[in-house]
Amino acid sequence: MYKDIKNGLQEAIEYEKGNRKLRTIKASLRPVKKYQADEVKEIRLMLGMSQALFAGFMGVSPKTVEAWEAGRNMPGGSASRILSFVQQDPKLPERFGIIDVSSML
Repeated sequence: MYKDIKNGLQEAIEYEKGNRKLRTIKASLRPVKKYQADEVKEIRLMLGMSQALFAGFMGVSPKTVEAWEAGRNMPGGSASRILSFVQQDPKLPERFGIIDVSSML
């Protein structure tokens, strides 16, 4: 790991000195969707999660999920991006080992 960090820092120094060119790609990003209260709840229910479990999955407190679903607050950029991922792939939490459904059976 030390070697990788050292190499990365060396590459950054070379770039700053003008001795290294970066590879770039042309890409466009989809804007981050803004989720409304009913959409957050719909996604949570689609996943079959309680507010507490959903909060753990999202990396936020249960109070935050409660505020999202009540419309008092809206998910930020990172949370909204995760919501869009699980909306497209409801098995994502299991596939990435974030949620272990076998322990819940």
